[in-house]
Amino acid sequence: MRVLGVDKSPVEVIITACVMAYILEWAMRDFIFVTFALQPSTVLLKPWTLVTSMFVHADIHHLLFNMISLFFFGLYLDRMLGEKVFLKIYFVGGLFASVSYVFTSLFFGIPHPNTFAVGASGAIFAVMGTLVVLRPNLTILYSFLFPMPLYVWAILYTIIAVPSMFMPGSIAHNAHLGGLLAGYFYGKQYKKTLTSGDDGKYGFRFR
Repeated sequence: MRVLGVDKSPVEVIITACVMAYILEWAMRDFIFVTFALQPSTVLLKPWTLVTSMFVHADIHHLLFNMISLFFFGLYLDRMLGEKVFLKIYFVGGLFASVSYVFTSLFFGIPHPNTFAVGASGAIFAVMGTLVVLRPNLTILYSFLFPMPLYVWAILYTIIAVPSMFMPGSIAHNAHLGGLLAGYFYGKQYKKTLTSGDDGKYGFRFR
């Protein structure tokens, strides 16, 4: 995609937007959070936060972890399915993650409806959910230390995340699971468009 006359991948554009949003947080953190973070109790008054919350991050560690994950998994999926499909999966999956967060909060109190949610992780989980179907044996480093197939990670994360939703904490597992589920269904949809024979177990294939 072309941005200001320069060819950039969607992943590069999203990362740049998230970094710029974080820089703005330094100058006007309260304004950014109140205006652009997702809060279930006010989502009907600020529906745009279902999307804008994907660009806001809580701190530098949150931003770095999400952007590193987006760089590797996003580029992989972008080069596999193309820019338009990647953007569709990223933003629709991220939107579904936001809706999942709002739904569980408003109807089940998980978490309290006044609790803000920020971060790109719901959309990134959608990307990973798609890859779980398309490249299940892709080896990842869990916590940057432990190698395992992507499908094993997805199973383990789901087992941990479901009960964790009911416990105090700062991680929006309900949004993550929503994104992962959306990505899974997108993976099923696009699996037929790929040629068989490459399970991705040897890592990235750039072109």
